Amino acid sequence: MSNDSINQMWVAYRRANPKAPENYEAWAFGDSKEMADELAELVLNGTKTATASNYTMYEEDEPLPYVGLHNIVLDGDGRAVAIVETTSVETVPFDEVTEEHAYLEGEGDRTLRYWREAHEDFFKKEFKEVNQEFHNKIPVVCERFKVIFKK
Repeated sequence: MSNDSINQMWVAYRRANPKAPENYEAWAFGDSKEMADELAELVLNGTKTATASNYTMYEEDEPLPYVGLHNIVLDGDGRAVAIVETTSVETVPFDEVTEEHAYLEGEGDRTLRYWREAHEDFFKKEFKEVNQEFHNKIPVVCERFKVIFKK
């Protein structure tokens, strides 16, 4: 992870926005370099304005996303590409994620069918690592965001 690019982006953002919060999270989407690069590009071009995460995988001391949270999105090489601000957060069962949310995630053909297939596969991999089973009622954290700063 390129801490220099993360720090440089945050300093530049704070210089332009002195009232911005002091805290942020920095992370890449997905579980591979290719996925991180692809999804970071979707954020940069405005296609991806939402994400979903597996509620079960949050640690006790790891807070859930919240409105106003600032995140630095990283590419597959760990370089900062954009800062996004969380605009809404809702936790729903997997089988109640909406077509609208799937569309806003911007992945594949943007359908709910595609979203369910891709996320079921992704969540199954996560659960396998902690010896748990996927089911259609697992809680999913649905987060919307807007890009507030780009490199």
